[in-house]
Amino acid sequence: MSISTARLTAATMAGRVVGVASRVARRGTGASIRGKVMLKLDPSALSKLLAGKRIAVVSGTNGKTTTTHFLAAALRESLPAGTKRLVHNADGANLHHGLASALSQQPDADIAILESDERVVGDVIQLGRPEVLVLLNFSRDQLDRHHEIKSLGRSWRTALADAGQDGPVVVANADEPLVVWAALAAKEVIWVDTATTWTQDSSLCPECDANLMRIQPDPRTGLGGDWYCTSCDLARPKGDYRVESGTIVDRTQQVWDPQLSVPGVFNISNAACALAAAELMGVDPRTALRGMRTVTSPAGRFATARFGTTTARLLLAKNPAGWAEALPLAQTQTVVLAIDSAAADGRDVSWLWDVDYERLAGRTVIATGRRAQDLAVRLRYAEVEYRCIPDLAAALADHSEPVDVIATYTPFQRLRRMGRV
Repeated sequence: MSISTARLTAATMAGRVVGVASRVARRGTGASIRGKVMLKLDPSALSKLLAGKRIAVVSGTNGKTTTTHFLAAALRESLPAGTKRLVHNADGANLHHGLASALSQQPDADIAILESDERVVGDVIQLGRPEVLVLLNFSRDQLDRHHEIKSLGRSWRTALADAGQDGPVVVANADEPLVVWAALAAKEVIWVDTATTWTQDSSLCPECDANLMRIQPDPRTGLGGDWYCTSCDLARPKGDYRVESGTIVDRTQQVWDPQLSVPGVFNISNAACALAAAELMGVDPRTALRGMRTVTSPAGRFATARFGTTTARLLLAKNPAGWAEALPLAQTQTVVLAIDSAAADGRDVSWLWDVDYERLAGRTVIATGRRAQDLAVRLRYAEVEYRCIPDLAAALADHSEPVDVIATYTPFQRLRRMGRV
């Protein structure tokens, strides 16, 4: 055994020990601390674990966890039953240590389907040379750290340009100007018309800073939502795949009814991106969609849990774009909204004023979490009836009817633990 291999083996063993200790102490799943210890003991562990694998990476502000689950399920459906050839960071730990942790659990796997934080994409391209890279969207998120999303787009563009012909084939959301600008540096791009309706994070051209012009889509089909720069040549490319009236039309013009087990039009868009990536990796679309239909609650999203006598469905919303998709899914008369501003949420909650909470008028809303008072102010201006109950457990206590809960990242993870999801 070489010194390099021995170092990785020792780092992996140490990581597993502290991971188990973390679970026993009920401090979490142990995935994050396992990877941190590994990279501390062997800084090149991630590079070593990526080597020799077929890799597909998914990134973007919204939807990357669900899209990665879709893609992993599609690939698994195409593999022999019982095989362990595929590794996937299913818990959503997507920074360097999370990727190393997941890969260390199946170091001999020859396929890796990885969700990557937007800031890590460049490093994964350089270290792992992925076969496919799925780029979903950019939105204001964690404003204290990601206040300039164009810098993230520039990092993607630079990494793809530097990789050149050794870089990945990119599956990119054609409705997102910053994603398009970044993806144009890739050797090959498969464009997906996702019928995106959220446009508030892209008013200026990323190439020349001139105004972008948008043509509003048909509300029935989602078609026709073109955009173009008023000064340079940057414009929405024609989709190789497109989302149309709840179906996915592939590059051969074959129409597929996804029949997903998770709700939301946005998840059809996520599935379209996953389908394009799966086909690039050699999976027949029928097989890919059959696998995607097995995804029910990726990393706890859309799961139903019991909290004492209360039944609650859990929805994650991290930023205005995510809330725009989650709010229409809330169907119960009483809706619980959980807000925090820990590091994983972003400490700046000024984005609350960009969310259309007015659509909850006529229902009873419970504001909970550490920033419940901030949310209460926003709800008051929205003229929405509410109660402010900062304690999560108290907010979920004693509801006679099921409730929908929409939460930012930190309270969402706490709710998963409380509900054993």
